[in-house]
Amino acid sequence: MKAPLSWIREHVDLPADLTTEQITDRLTALGLKLEAIESPGSEITGPLVVGRVLTQEPEPQKNGKTINWCTVDVGDANGTGEPQGIVCGAHNFGAGDLVVVVLPGGVLPGGFAISARKTYGHVSAGMICSAAELGISDDHDGIIVLPEGAGAPGDDARPLLGLDEEIIEFEINPDRAYALSIRGLAREAALGFDAPFRDPAARDVPAADDAGHPVVIDDPDGCPLFVARTVSGFDPTAPTPDWMVQRIVAAGMRPISLAVDVTNYVMLELGRPIHGYDADKVAGALRVRRAAAGERLTTLDGTERTLHPEDLVVCDDTGAIGLGGVMGGESTEISSSTTRVLVEAAHWDATSMFRTGKRQRISSEAGKRNERGVDPAITEAAADRVVELLVAHGGATAEPGVTVVGSVPARAAIEIDVDLPARVSGIAVDDATTVRHLEAVGCAVEVIGPRLRAVPPTWRPDLEDPFDLVEEVVRVVGYDQVPSVLPTPNAGRGLTRPQRLRRRIGRTLAAAGCVEVVSFPFVGDAALDALGLPADDARRATVPLANPMSSEEPGFTTTLLPGVLRQAGRNLSRGQAGVALFETGSVVVSSGPVKAPIYGVDRRPSEAELDALLAAVPAQPLHLAAVLAGEREPAGWWGPARTAGWSDALAIVRRLADELSVAVDIRPAALAPWHPGRCAEIVAVGGASPVVLGHAGELHPRVCAAHGLPARSAALELDLDALIAATPDVPPAPRFSTFPVAKEDVALVVADATPVADVEAALREGAGPLLESVRLFDVYRGEQIGAGRRSLAFALRFRAPDRTLTDEETTAARTAAVALAAERTGAEQRA
Repeated sequence: MKAPLSWIREHVDLPADLTTEQITDRLTALGLKLEAIESPGSEITGPLVVGRVLTQEPEPQKNGKTINWCTVDVGDANGTGEPQGIVCGAHNFGAGDLVVVVLPGGVLPGGFAISARKTYGHVSAGMICSAAELGISDDHDGIIVLPEGAGAPGDDARPLLGLDEEIIEFEINPDRAYALSIRGLAREAALGFDAPFRDPAARDVPAADDAGHPVVIDDPDGCPLFVARTVSGFDPTAPTPDWMVQRIVAAGMRPISLAVDVTNYVMLELGRPIHGYDADKVAGALRVRRAAAGERLTTLDGTERTLHPEDLVVCDDTGAIGLGGVMGGESTEISSSTTRVLVEAAHWDATSMFRTGKRQRISSEAGKRNERGVDPAITEAAADRVVELLVAHGGATAEPGVTVVGSVPARAAIEIDVDLPARVSGIAVDDATTVRHLEAVGCAVEVIGPRLRAVPPTWRPDLEDPFDLVEEVVRVVGYDQVPSVLPTPNAGRGLTRPQRLRRRIGRTLAAAGCVEVVSFPFVGDAALDALGLPADDARRATVPLANPMSSEEPGFTTTLLPGVLRQAGRNLSRGQAGVALFETGSVVVSSGPVKAPIYGVDRRPSEAELDALLAAVPAQPLHLAAVLAGEREPAGWWGPARTAGWSDALAIVRRLADELSVAVDIRPAALAPWHPGRCAEIVAVGGASPVVLGHAGELHPRVCAAHGLPARSAALELDLDALIAATPDVPPAPRFSTFPVAKEDVALVVADATPVADVEAALREGAGPLLESVRLFDVYRGEQIGAGRRSLAFALRFRAPDRTLTDEETTAARTAAVALAAERTGAEQRA
């Protein structure tokens, strides 16, 4: 909301020595955020004066253009008192008119310097200015002609044009619609400085009668109050007064014609949108109703619109002639031939206005106010103010009829404890201060013992509950008075066990060289197609969003892989040699179509209702996904670079399992988006039953290509909730022995299809309790062992906690391990 400061001062007696900055600082403290302080004439320097045209001689030019050679009396402003010779291309003035002249040495907006120069055969010493050249409007059609008596030749033109005016602009919150008016801003200024306020809406209005234009309201919930007044004998050619134009332009709007400008002026002044009809184009009574399905209306912007059954419309005998409270219709538009104006001032339901504006994609100054809530009590005053201005400046006559249908909706009282503002804010606010401040913002207050009963004013539809009143008291006292108090936490509180484990997992991944990323948790078919998921894959059953950010990603994601793969591809495309990224976040698992019940907000749901709500919420397990692509170890003097592969993904899994003391098995699996035969299923063992934690391995080549990743990139995805659940509350303590380790190596030949994990598990079980560790350190294929077979070399380490092992003990344990591996996997010991 833009507002000239002088317009605000007309309605509130602010101290004369208050600076603009002091005023805006106090208004900002009251909740009106300052956006800017502007001065229209700040870019104009040098002499800008009133001039009287003495002569005007038209001179046709060879290019077909006609210029005017003028002599202009500028008083003593030019230092000589002689008339000034000026060339002007405009034709909307004549001899004897008062105009605005910038003399040589002046500078106009945009750095346009004025000097005496020869043009069209004359030396033009200055410029006769238009509003556009002075930067006060977009009107290029002609120069400014001042009204007679506005000033004498040579007088400074700045005050006459409002160029010395300071304009303040505020960002108004949606719940403070009253501040979208001079009336509201002046009221806030009076509140902030405890100054007398003169309400521009406080006026005597004529009583309603039956002689006015007939109005019928079929939907009183959508339009509880409708006021209609008519003026006749209006002069459509009458110009808008300069002072009104200046204020409309200063407020950020464009002057159009007197009839339209008057309605806009009153809207800016009082905050009440007004609409004017050409009364001669209205057929019969006005009727307010909901639109019929498929009904059409051409609005003032020339757009033919298909109306919705919830849209409020104003109709006459011909049908809809306007979208109530949003935009008028083209058929009854005020034009250059309008002599009778029917003035509509109506109060509309804010919710309906908002929905109609969004549905029809209409954004207007009137709609912006109506959808936020306007003071219904000033409806008659606003209509009377419009009639007054049309009569005063348009030569019109007010017809005697006054139509008022409906009434001002009553406001419900709010009851609170008188000391509630003090308790909530922590400020020492006594009872008298609470009552005084609530009355200052317009509430009718009654104190009943320790409680207070307040009826909010009609211009504050946002005051609905006790804490709204608390906020009003606190903002007047000053938010800067709210003390800063550091809360004391209860003893024994802190991070939960899952929170501590999540942090440990994050530190472990960071120590492994991974960088955390965060992606939007939304997915579409394209991302799931890029993963190569089959049509029947459960991860394709996404939960759709009611209002998605993008139509291409309309559902909650069921896997974190699309996000990390997309981030990895983007980093590699920007020159990174290698990436190791991870993300933790929730995925949403659909359990089929379940409709959540909707309850009111007037009470707390019962336990049964809460259970029904929770039952409708889909499962949202916490997942971990990581991708490793490109260089895993850089090149250097030690050798060439090593690229990331499936073994790096499995190494991270094992590192996490060791950190959390979770025993895991690595088993072969086949699952998109991993490469068939190079995908591992991660299973937690050691509990009551094995639990699948997730998968890791090498990505399918098509998946790598779809995301811009190098071939053989690796990825993993784990269910963190399952991993945390498998983590023991008390990790087993490590065992130490001071006795030496016994080392034994075995090489076993198995079929290529035999999983290494199965061979390792058999060796562990067969070796018995003396085995400290087993590690695969070599894989060999060649003619010596035959086609379709491979040799797996394992390092076995034995140790006893209480003695040094003998050769016989280690040999026996080794033999038992090999025997069980041979029995279970068909392994043959390689010589």
